[in-house]
Amino acid sequence: MKPEDFFNKPKSPVETNKIKILANDGLALSGLQALEKAGFEVITTKVAQPQLSNYINDKDIQVLLVRSATAVDKEIIDSCPGLKLIGRAGVGLDNIALDYAESKNIKVINTPNAASDSVAELVFAHLFSGVRKLFDSNRNMPLEGESRFRELKKAYSAGTELRRKTLGIIGFGRIGKKVAKIALGLGMKVIASDKTVGKELITLEFYNHQSIEIPIETEPVEELIKHADFISIHVPAQETPILSKKEFQAMKTGVGIINTARGGVIDEVALLEAIDNGKVAFAGLDTYEAEPRPAIKLLMNEQLSLSPHIGASTLEAQERIGLELADGIISYFKK
Repeated sequence: MKPEDFFNKPKSPVETNKIKILANDGLALSGLQALEKAGFEVITTKVAQPQLSNYINDKDIQVLLVRSATAVDKEIIDSCPGLKLIGRAGVGLDNIALDYAESKNIKVINTPNAASDSVAELVFAHLFSGVRKLFDSNRNMPLEGESRFRELKKAYSAGTELRRKTLGIIGFGRIGKKVAKIALGLGMKVIASDKTVGKELITLEFYNHQSIEIPIETEPVEELIKHADFISIHVPAQETPILSKKEFQAMKTGVGIINTARGGVIDEVALLEAIDNGKVAFAGLDTYEAEPRPAIKLLMNEQLSLSPHIGASTLEAQERIGLELADGIISYFKK
C-alpha cells in the first residue's frame, strides 16, 4: 500500500473511533454484528452490579446495554461521566433511572416493538396450560403416571376451552393488541382496559393479503374484571397493584389470571387468598414481586403455572431486539 493510499482509505460507516459498548446482559449475534460492522467495539463480559461503575470507567465505556438483570441507578450514572447512551433490551425501563439519565444528557433507548409477539404467545402458553391443568399434570405424570394413570386421567379430565370465553386485557398497548389478535383468532371475545376509554381497531391479517378490522371497546378496569373469564395484564411497573383483594372479590368465580408484565402489578398475597377460596381457578405468572427469588408460597402452589421472566426470550425476539438496539445506537452516533 502506498502512503497516500493509507490516508485515502474509506472511513468506517460511522465515525465511532472505536466507541466501546458494554452489553452487560448479553446481545444477540445480529446486533453484535451490526454494531461491529459500523465500527463499534462491543464487549459482552458480564460484570457484577457492585463492580459495574469501576469497569465502565476503567474500560472507557460510552454505551451500556442491559436487560432486566442490571440496574442503572443514579449512583452508576453519577459515577460514570463518560456514559453517553443506555440501551434496554426490552420494553420496560423500570431498572433505569430514566429521568435522571436524561437530565445528565444521557440518551436512553429501548426496544418496544421487538418482543411483542413473543410475550403474547407466552400468555397463551400459560392460558392453555391453565385451562387443561398441564402445568400440574407435567409435575405428576413423571412421578405417578405409571402407577396412577386412571386416577390422574380422571383428575385432569375437567378442562375447559378458550373458544367463546371472554378475555379481559388490562393495558392495550403493543403487547395487549398482539394478545387480542391471538384471542380473536381462537374465537374468544375480547374486552380491554387502557388509560382512556374508547374504541381500538384490531386488524387480523390472512393469506393472500386479506384482512379484517375488529373494533374493541375499552372500559375501566373495575368493569372489565366483572365480565372477564380470563384476565391478562400488560402495563408498566406500578407503585401499587392493579389487582388486589378488592378487585379479586369483584371478579367472576373461577377466573384465570395471567401476568407477563411486571412484578408488583398483582398483590401476590391477595392472589393466593383468591386461589385458596376458589375465586381464582389458576394463574400464570412470568414476573414476580421478589425477583430473582419469588416467594416460596408461589413456587409451591399447585394452581400456578410459572415461568422465570422469559416473555421476550425467544430466538426470534432476541434477534429483533439486537437489531433494534443496534439501529438506535448507530442512529444516535451518526447525527
